[in-house]
Amino acid sequence: MIRGGSSYVASAPSFSNDAKKLLVCTGNTVSVFSVATGLKITSLEGHTAPVTTLIVVPASTAAQKILCYCWTASLDGTIRHWDFSGPELLKTIDAHVPIYSMVIPSLLSEPHLTDSTKLVAYVSVEDASLVKEGSKELRGHIRRFNLAKERLPRGDTLKETEEPKSIVISPSGEFFGILHKCKIHVWDTVTSGGSIRNAVSKKMTLHHTKVINAFAFHPTERIIAAGDVTGRVLIWRGFGNRKLALGSQKKNVRSVVDLDNPGVRDGDDAESSTTWHWHSAEVNVLNFSSDGEYLYTGGREGVLVVWKLDTGKKKFLPRIGSPLLYFMWSPDPTLSSVVCADNQIHLLKMPSMEILRTISGIKPPPSLPKMYEGLASTVAFDRSSGVAALCTENYCVQLYNLLNDRGISEVQVCERNHQPGDEITVVVTAVALSLDGSVMSTTEVKLAEDGIGGLVSLKFWVSEPDNKTFTLSTIVYEPHKDAGVSAIAFHPTRSMAVSTSFGGDFKIWVCNGSDKDSSSWTCHAVGSYKKKPMTAAAFSGDGTVLAVAAEKVITLWNPGKNILLSVLGATLTPITKLCFAGKSEFLVAASHVPKPQLSVWNTSKLSLSWSYELRIEAVTSAVDSSAFAVLALIPETFKKSKSKKNIFSGRDGAILLFNGSDPKPVSIWTVIKGEGGSISFLEGEDDKSQLRLAYVNGSHEYVVFHPNSDETHERCAEGLTGDEETAGDFGYTSLYGKLPDYDKKRLECVESLATPFVSSERPWETIFSGSTLNFPPLQKLCGEFFESLMEKRTAVVE
Repeated sequence: MIRGGSSYVASAPSFSNDAKKLLVCTGNTVSVFSVATGLKITSLEGHTAPVTTLIVVPASTAAQKILCYCWTASLDGTIRHWDFSGPELLKTIDAHVPIYSMVIPSLLSEPHLTDSTKLVAYVSVEDASLVKEGSKELRGHIRRFNLAKERLPRGDTLKETEEPKSIVISPSGEFFGILHKCKIHVWDTVTSGGSIRNAVSKKMTLHHTKVINAFAFHPTERIIAAGDVTGRVLIWRGFGNRKLALGSQKKNVRSVVDLDNPGVRDGDDAESSTTWHWHSAEVNVLNFSSDGEYLYTGGREGVLVVWKLDTGKKKFLPRIGSPLLYFMWSPDPTLSSVVCADNQIHLLKMPSMEILRTISGIKPPPSLPKMYEGLASTVAFDRSSGVAALCTENYCVQLYNLLNDRGISEVQVCERNHQPGDEITVVVTAVALSLDGSVMSTTEVKLAEDGIGGLVSLKFWVSEPDNKTFTLSTIVYEPHKDAGVSAIAFHPTRSMAVSTSFGGDFKIWVCNGSDKDSSSWTCHAVGSYKKKPMTAAAFSGDGTVLAVAAEKVITLWNPGKNILLSVLGATLTPITKLCFAGKSEFLVAASHVPKPQLSVWNTSKLSLSWSYELRIEAVTSAVDSSAFAVLALIPETFKKSKSKKNIFSGRDGAILLFNGSDPKPVSIWTVIKGEGGSISFLEGEDDKSQLRLAYVNGSHEYVVFHPNSDETHERCAEGLTGDEETAGDFGYTSLYGKLPDYDKKRLECVESLATPFVSSERPWETIFSGSTLNFPPLQKLCGEFFESLMEKRTAVVE
């Protein structure tokens, strides 16, 4: 089983002491990446909830740079000490409450201190044990813990807040602080003649007129830099000379603090306050250089700004392409990292700020206008290589290897310069991959402004099978006149594709030329059915039949000759998805609200095999068998049922695996974040017949597993997939009710067809009445019909 797609940007990363490794919080684990290659080396596994804090124990001497120790804190309420070179868990401390942030000052102020039993940590926790339900009591607590014990007591509480806050510590370990709306609360960790372990922290507060987003401490001087929601950067100099000064230092600074302090508000304990303004939106990133000469800031506009602290002059690293979240220095002064909101970490060469390489996770899904929710097809799969093509923000398609959990390349479908607060003007509504993964097709819609403009584009991209760097081959503007494209599907064996539109037609496209550089796609045929909107399409496993959904009916076509072969009966609501069950005769159709339906049709008999009232998010089928799987959303009535609460706890979807025409699922897995999710079968690494199933949820987290392996049954409840449900009182029957006896019904149907047809006096009035699905064969109907019209001659016995 393979899991991936975790966020790399939920917490700040940290470099190892030799600057050769980068440690990143990835959900419940910590992933260790190589700085030289950007690939994952190992991971620290043990926490049972997201890791919120990661602290690498700094080296006090050059010889200690080979040491690889770190501390982690998690929402599972534990603090853990690791050797990440192994990796090996050295110690676990239970705090009993979720930990949102943690700092250990003595690691910075006393780096020679290696005895973990003498360390003191300041943590930000959430303690709701004394809070009554619905009350507005303070849940966030800043507490002081002694790490000598494995089970921590309540600890000393320094401050209570409405919710847990992130703690920021100075590079010297002398101060730490938190943000609270328009204020910065700062504590010291050292008292005269004492040590950090026995210190009684003093507190001071700095005020501002706007909400503050981030702040940072100067490495050597008493300077604090902060950024607010309007894009301003504030610099407080000489903070804490009265309230946080030590002994003789108080006497030396009295003459200074009695003077007028320019820019300082509300009598704050600071010598001066300066404001800089370049950012057009909120500032999220602040960090000083190691020598304190420069200040690095960043925000929503995706630009890293470098300020000269004494002059205010600045230079820029522009067009990073996503809002910035963190900027971290490494022990090597020529290396730093910047963390972006699109789940990417860029490694920078300093001081030129050149991007050396990027550690890329799956980018988050795009924000779609409400009119496209549930209709856009934003994930496609290359079954042979295990690569997924995912639509992301900034009009991109990201190619991501699900088996190795790393990004491969990106395709910029439509050019865009990232600007904060930009309205969505273009929507990538669909992406599809050919069976061998060498061709990709995308559709985009340029939204009309005040009813003026608007443009639909269909694009074909080509690449070599071993190289997932796609280049644009063909672009078709307005492929279906003014109508939008509802679906794209590729032929399984030929260079052919079909696009359907809400305007009432579908078009078959073929590739002219075998050379990648000179090939182009042209329209081969156009089809329609009673001017009904064409909402979905799929090729059969051998490519001889094309199924196109004409709103509520399914039309079957010969794709080569563009001839209508047959029409299947109507569904309750418009069909949104079609999929042939491998190379079998079964066709799977899914309809959405207001009456969702999953139906399976027999194309050889032109009849409905079975159906369920389920809302289906995705459908996939095996290539060489009749197995198929669907991703269904669990109805609210089932989730609210007391008898099924344990099955559906925190889960909103289910993957159902079927085999051909059998309406009883082979397996069921409950999943989280099913809405907007996708599924696909992937070929096995060694044996292609050993299929794997990939599930990508609505947040682009994913799991790849073998549907029939024992590992799936044992581990599916730990992550995205839930326990397998089998038939019985606690499985499929409890979820969907008892199934009718289909074998008995089939037997009754066969017996009824075998019964001789008895004609009535007026047979033409009843012989053709009833559902077309229940008609006897045409040969039997015609014979009995004509026989009923003829007068039978009675035999004469002599």
